[in-house]
Parts: sequence; C-alpha cells; structure tokens
Amino acid sequence: MDFNKVIQENKQNIKNIIRLITKEDNEDLEQEVYVKIWKNSEKYEERGSFKSWVSRIAKNTSLDYLKSSYHKIFTASVRDDYTLDSVKDGKISPETNVVSLERQKRIIYEINHLKPKLKQVIMMCEINGYSYEECARRLKCPLGTVKSRIYNAKKELALKLEDLM
Repeated sequence: MDFNKVIQENKQNIKNIIRLITKEDNEDLEQEVYVKIWKNSEKYEERGSFKSWVSRIAKNTSLDYLKSSYHKIFTASVRDDYTLDSVKDGKISPETNVVSLERQKRIIYEINHLKPKLKQVIMMCEINGYSYEECARRLKCPLGTVKSRIYNAKKELALKLEDLM
C-alpha cells in the first residue's frame, strides 16, 4: 500500500468529515486518522470501497474526540473564558465618571456655539429624536435643506471635537 497515495486521495474527505462532526479544523485528528489507517491497513478487507473504510475511521475518530475528556475540558474552559470576558464590570470608577461628564460638557458647549440654523437641526434630530422629515415639516423648509444642515453641523462638530474621538 502506497501510504502517500492514500493520504493524497483521501486528505480532503478526511478534513471534511472531521469539520462536519467536530465543527472545527483539527490537524491532530487528521494525523490520528492517518495513524489508524496505517496501523490497520493489513486488516482492511476488500468487501467495500477503500474510501468508505477511511471515511468510517475518520468518523469514529471524530466521534471519539467529541466524547473525550480533553475536548470537554477544553470546550468548557474556552466557554468560561468567553463568559468572563463578556461580563462587564457594573461599577463606574469616579475617574471614568469625571471624564464622561467633562466630555458631555464639551459636546454641549460646541453644539451651543454652532450657527443658529445648524444648532436647531442638530437639537431637533440628534437630541430630540425627530426624523429628518418631521424636522423639515416643523421648520417649514425642504428635506434637502435639513439634510444639508445636519451634514454641515456634524462636519463642524467633528472638527471641533476631533480630540475626543
């Protein structure tokens, strides 16, 4: 049996079976499958196709891996790490609170120093939550004018608040 030929002809099939069962690419499992094929090659009986025999070894090796304690411990530790990373600290430090307040004051200051028409649309749309259409209706001006003013106000604020971004 030419083992290099066996590997080349079955490599993708073995990878696909492992990925299908374990939901991951696992080169260690691939190696384990090749070792099992090599060790058991004299036991292969030509009753079925060689490919189906190799596929059965890959399937059983993958299922054994899923049942193994290593897989369970590894999966649990990754899940626990992810859970710990995703839990936020509910406490806000006084330092963070002060920085946040200073930031808010600066933004309000810059909004208040916009040209009156720009300030008006920013306040209506971004602060009070009016849609552009509602803002245009209340100001009795075209929708395009509202959009233009919003764009110009945001552009001006971005320049003035660049150090906060």
